[in-house]
Amino acid sequence: MNLKDCYNFNDFRKLAKKRLPSPIFHYIDGGADDEKTLKRNTDSFDDCDLIPNILASVGKPDLSTTVFGKKIDMPIFLSPTAMQRLYHHEGDKASARAAEKFGTFYSMSTMANNTIEEVADISNGPKLFQLYVHKDQSITDDLIDRCRVSGFNGMCLTVDTLVAGNRERDHRTGFTTPPKLTLQSLMSFAMRPEWVFNYFTHKKFELSNVKNKTDKGTNISKSVIEYINEQYDPAMNWKDAEYCVKRWNGPFALKGVMSIEDAKRAIDIGCTAIMISNHGGRQLDGSRSPFDQVNAIREAVGDKLEIILDGGVRRGTHVLKALAAGATACSFGKMFLFALSAGGQPGVERLLQNMHDEINRNMVLMGCKTLKELDASKLIYRK
Repeated sequence: MNLKDCYNFNDFRKLAKKRLPSPIFHYIDGGADDEKTLKRNTDSFDDCDLIPNILASVGKPDLSTTVFGKKIDMPIFLSPTAMQRLYHHEGDKASARAAEKFGTFYSMSTMANNTIEEVADISNGPKLFQLYVHKDQSITDDLIDRCRVSGFNGMCLTVDTLVAGNRERDHRTGFTTPPKLTLQSLMSFAMRPEWVFNYFTHKKFELSNVKNKTDKGTNISKSVIEYINEQYDPAMNWKDAEYCVKRWNGPFALKGVMSIEDAKRAIDIGCTAIMISNHGGRQLDGSRSPFDQVNAIREAVGDKLEIILDGGVRRGTHVLKALAAGATACSFGKMFLFALSAGGQPGVERLLQNMHDEINRNMVLMGCKTLKELDASKLIYRK
């Protein structure tokens, strides 16, 4: 199996599983506790059906939309995901170049293995930075200021990771960052010699954007869970979020909003967008799926916020359903990480082409010329 055989999520997942050591594959694939929310994130799209109109003379539909002040060519973009160096040796650079080619957002995590400046130098495409509030405020300030200087278009603050979720798969596989060879994991790494060669012959693993602010960025012989619990501020509150919004002074989203109350409060502190997200089912198991909440939040906030659905997207029809329910755009993490693992930049490009083709084809089948025509009349929920 190779990239040309990858047509959907499961294909990319299967190829990634063949190429990644088991602990790293399961770090992408898993969720928290019993993984019920992880599963629900995608299953929720099956609770409703699309209603097409015929003979609409669609021609070539316009798939563009505007988020974070930038027009993008398709209504889906790459979610911020940490440590992409683990999945492919080109990491964030591969993702950023692929996103630029398709005219959509690349998003950088605070815990990226390339610097803000490195990615800004190799990509002129739209870029979003994902911020975590650290206990040391100077780290937070430094990240915001460097993104501004480097020309990032927007920023999002992740608000659902005050502590790390209980990711039991990682306990079982012994996942750490950087990877350590243990009796438990040795066989898995030995069976993936190409990954091992690329990992040890390319750039050293590091948390590039914080390495000069804390020794935790260079000396990590522990799990990502420990890093989160040690470095992020568990006492983060609305005042901290408002401080970040004002310091950035540009398009800004809270990532991890799930309630109507929090969506309204995001408006009050100056946010221009929210990302409805449960962190890919990796934090609070048993929480609602993002798709479950889109319609109610849109009805509550009107056009005062851009709404990005983040989580569970596997198909172009999922994107259409999200937009019909009230989302401005969608983002995805797990699927593009499997594509990155399967084939680096060409893998991500293959995935984005597949998604573009699916969305385009399904817009024609729906009888919609523009994304704005995807409204509540195009969606019926099953009883």
